[in-house]
Amino acid sequence: MTDVPANGHALLDFNSPLSDAKAFDLVNSLHLAPGQRIADYGCGWAELLLRAVEHAPGTHGLGVDSDEHAIGRGRANAGARGLADRVTLEPADATTWTTDPADVVISIGASHAWGGTRGALEAMRSRVRPGGTLLLGDGFWEHPPNPVASAIFGEEGFGTLADLVDLATTRGYRLLNLATATPDEWDAFESRWCASRERWLLANPDHPGAAEVRRVVDDHREGWLKGYRGALGFAYLTLART
Repeated sequence: MTDVPANGHALLDFNSPLSDAKAFDLVNSLHLAPGQRIADYGCGWAELLLRAVEHAPGTHGLGVDSDEHAIGRGRANAGARGLADRVTLEPADATTWTTDPADVVISIGASHAWGGTRGALEAMRSRVRPGGTLLLGDGFWEHPPNPVASAIFGEEGFGTLADLVDLATTRGYRLLNLATATPDEWDAFESRWCASRERWLLANPDHPGAAEVRRVVDDHREGWLKGYRGALGFAYLTLART
């Protein structure tokens, strides 16, 4: 592990607080059918997209993300799992990518790219066909944030879980399924995020970038444990586009 940015998420299965069991339930909530097209905007290495396509024979997937390393990881995984002919992953800006509306659209933890949840919901309406399905993953406050958490996420404009569902309803969607990250999923996600960098530091103590990586992971751990742990929630909304 010599490339610091490329390996920052090496130990994560998903780039959100999500377990295998919950991922399976989310894919089931999409009610996928043969011939459907699934698009994932801000897909990262597209693990959830790959699992959705694996789960439903005859479906095809498109993933778009600006992180070329993540796209490379996703392409390698697709090839290893025999999905290269059914999944296309593009290194591009998801906010400007244009294609025909999909039957199912996934957008997990990417609302910041559209300026927040409202902007993401509005942008996805043109990306999912009428009557199609959107799987949106986004944050909300389970408890009022302390000053540390507010300093980290203050510009995101998160509300309560009810606020998030209400916002989706006012933007032209109907709620089909709701799931939220558990404390164990959050701790596993944050621990792996930090551990990928800590293991890199152990293997590369004299690397010129070591001090900066150590600063990043220390700041992140402080924000997690002293700021948003137990206050910030993460919701997965399966939504029908009306």
